[in-house]
Amino acid sequence: MKAFRALIVLVVLAAIAYLVWQVFVRTPARPRLLTVYYTKMDGTSLGTWTISQRQRQAGESMAQYRSYEALYAAVQNVAGPPSDVPAVRFPAGTHVDGVTLDGAIADVDLSSQVTQQSGTFGENGQFKALVYTETAVPGIAAVQVTVGGRRLQTLPHGNLELDAPLRRSDW
Repeated sequence: MKAFRALIVLVVLAAIAYLVWQVFVRTPARPRLLTVYYTKMDGTSLGTWTISQRQRQAGESMAQYRSYEALYAAVQNVAGPPSDVPAVRFPAGTHVDGVTLDGAIADVDLSSQVTQQSGTFGENGQFKALVYTETAVPGIAAVQVTVGGRRLQTLPHGNLELDAPLRRSDW
């Protein structure tokens, strides 16, 4: 009987110690930060801003989390930096329809509004920033752009080839 009481006391003390550790000692998880790139108005220089993103959730596989990160990065990039920052921006209304991962390639599907860009300067600036942002996500080395679910050779008014994945080294 004495041994049983001692065991109960030990279990209660262990539970109290664990709760104290949870409340007072354990360091809270730091937010994960993501660097989002934009192209400055000179058309070649890149600027950045940093945003926080959620931690990987319980039960979420690493593949699911990487997909979330890639989608979140693309959405933030297309939305652009704060409005007071001069930057080359995607045409109004452009949004991300989806992002899928195939190994180290992120397939970013953009809405048809992206085709309303008026020339090479804007296209290069937008896609350079998109590629830099996506490849800042661990494990992504290139970006395949599709529009409305279709792969295009180029956008209607530019010279940027979209039929193959884009890499940082393309700029």
